[in-house]
Amino acid sequence: MKQLNVFGKDLELCSSDPMTGAYRTGCCETGPDDIGTHTVCAIVTDKFLEFSKKRGNDLTKDIPYYNFKGLKDGDKWCLCVSRWIEAYKEGFAPKVLLESTHIKTLDYLSFEELLEYKA
Repeated sequence: MKQLNVFGKDLELCSSDPMTGAYRTGCCETGPDDIGTHTVCAIVTDKFLEFSKKRGNDLTKDIPYYNFKGLKDGDKWCLCVSRWIEAYKEGFAPKVLLESTHIKTLDYLSFEELLEYKA
């Protein structure tokens, strides 16, 4: 199935270093087995990473089992749409790469809300 971005065009790469995405393809692709709906391509900040850590998901921690080196300020990462919304409501949402953000995100947020955070 073709994966589209919020503009209705082909979904662009979010990051290959670190390799991101629910399927570790570098794109914020989604499907029925993507339980977290990892559709928002964000440029993480220290502020967001601390917020996520306080919510129980420490994205800075290395997890060798998953070949995950941990994120740092400035990394691009496919975030769960629910975590991005939570951060948005609390004032910690990171900037978003719209061309790399999956159209499914618009099931949860308006385009205008995302546009406010365009990188």
